[in-house]
Amino acid sequence: MGIELNRRNFLSAAVSAAGLVAVGPLLSACGGSAAQRAGVNSGAGLQAALPAHVPNTAIKPDIPSVAGGPDVLTKPGFLGYPADRVATVSGVPGGGGRYAAVTPLWGTIPPADNSFYQAMNKALGVELQMKPADGNTYNTIVSTMTAAKKLPDWIQLPAWWNANFNTGGLAGSQLADLTPYLAGDKVKKYPNLAAIPTAAWRAGAWGDKLYGIPCVSSGFEIAGTTYYRRDVLEAKGITADQVKSADDLMNLGKELTDAKGGVWAFGDVWTYLFTTFGAPLKWKVDGGKLVHKYETEEFFAALDWHHRLATAGYVHPDSLAGDSAGTTRFYAGKALITGDGMGAWNLADHQSGRAANPNYRRGAFNVIAADGTSKPRVDMGPSTSILSYLNASLKPEQVEELLAVANYLAAPFGSAEYTMVNFGVEGTHFTTVDGVPTPTEAGKKEVQALTYPFLASSPAVVSNPTGDSVTRDHTAWQNANVQTLAKPVFWSMNVSMPQAQATAEAAQAVEDTVKDCYRGKKKVQDVRDAVATWKTSGGGDRLIAWMDENVLQKHGTGQ
Repeated sequence: MGIELNRRNFLSAAVSAAGLVAVGPLLSACGGSAAQRAGVNSGAGLQAALPAHVPNTAIKPDIPSVAGGPDVLTKPGFLGYPADRVATVSGVPGGGGRYAAVTPLWGTIPPADNSFYQAMNKALGVELQMKPADGNTYNTIVSTMTAAKKLPDWIQLPAWWNANFNTGGLAGSQLADLTPYLAGDKVKKYPNLAAIPTAAWRAGAWGDKLYGIPCVSSGFEIAGTTYYRRDVLEAKGITADQVKSADDLMNLGKELTDAKGGVWAFGDVWTYLFTTFGAPLKWKVDGGKLVHKYETEEFFAALDWHHRLATAGYVHPDSLAGDSAGTTRFYAGKALITGDGMGAWNLADHQSGRAANPNYRRGAFNVIAADGTSKPRVDMGPSTSILSYLNASLKPEQVEELLAVANYLAAPFGSAEYTMVNFGVEGTHFTTVDGVPTPTEAGKKEVQALTYPFLASSPAVVSNPTGDSVTRDHTAWQNANVQTLAKPVFWSMNVSMPQAQATAEAAQAVEDTVKDCYRGKKKVQDVRDAVATWKTSGGGDRLIAWMDENVLQKHGTGQ
């Protein structure tokens, strides 16, 4: 139930100091009785299982977080890397245990038993055998492990693959129940884990018990937003606050497009704009009745607007053709407005954009309502979609030892432990250049292929060393829009559903037709026809009925 998180967003989530996470679905297809037992959480049961939240005050950000409501909080901003790397863990957390850990990796796998792993084992007090696996085939690799019941002691299971892994079925059978160790005030034994927002722990809860350890969490999680070339538009006297409605955007398309000059106003923006028209992210409740987005006129109004945008000639032809090089067109000034995940707004983007144009500056439009008068709203995703799990076969003392290790790994941004986990040993894996930890050649080979942060990590921050303008722009936008974030129906609820319903939930035939429509190749009526087929022969009506009966009526909306 959410927006698919792709590999690029996943990497930018954990690689950058900003730790920007996109949203992942929290669905799992039921396999056997274990999956049924690990179904939807109840309100009271979940609250009893969740850890208490005790914010970490060891390191002060330059730009503090701004609260937008329960579970809603902007990411703090750091304009430089903290010079005083405070230690937040006393002594060595482990007691000499030996464990194996598996995480996904896109890139070259570091040599086994390298100097960084050795240094980490010494700091952690355990022999943690890191075994990164190919991220491109990770979903099948893990599925093979679970089928053979041969999971490692510690494993990363990204939530957007819950259906592939049957995570709900694994909970309590192959994955350890952490409730006895972390529920309520018990988490205070591990202060850095206690600093993780309570909402993030929901993503790893199944059947009123806690299983997952959150990585890279925050209280400002949305699918993404609509970006624009701020330098180009402001040179034309156009500012973001002038865009207050869908009509404003359409008019802007006409003003900015110069096809003969090779410039179009828009790239692909559908994913980040359709809810502007009042369409739900996936579900809404109307008069006590559960309604799918395909059943709402707001969804079709959004489709009609995007279809008109495409057929008016305001969208770059390569975007209409499905060419994925949208970022390159954005840098080159060939497409001036584009949609993307929040992970796109970072130092690497700033540097790449400046390489193409010295004046490059990314901006983002404020969240708007299509009619220009309704209250703007953007649906939140879960506070994390990146979670690790411990093996159910571990003894209680082993679970406690690994939780102590997780507490070390979750140390706050800029701390001594965070620096070790993310950069290694100073002088060996990094040197400090202008106050910023900078990888050596050894660091690039052994540390930058991230592993440990996919087991546990601190709440996300926004930090772009040497690119302070990016941090200021990004945090200012979050602060200005935090009040528009709202919890969608079934927010952060883990749902184990039968395979037939999981297949209907994907609605691939409808989504393919939707894509053709907003690219101008098919009409809105074609999508209506595809939805009608989906509801009957595609299992849509059965999905809606199942969700209504088994989730809404029994457990509420999750809001």
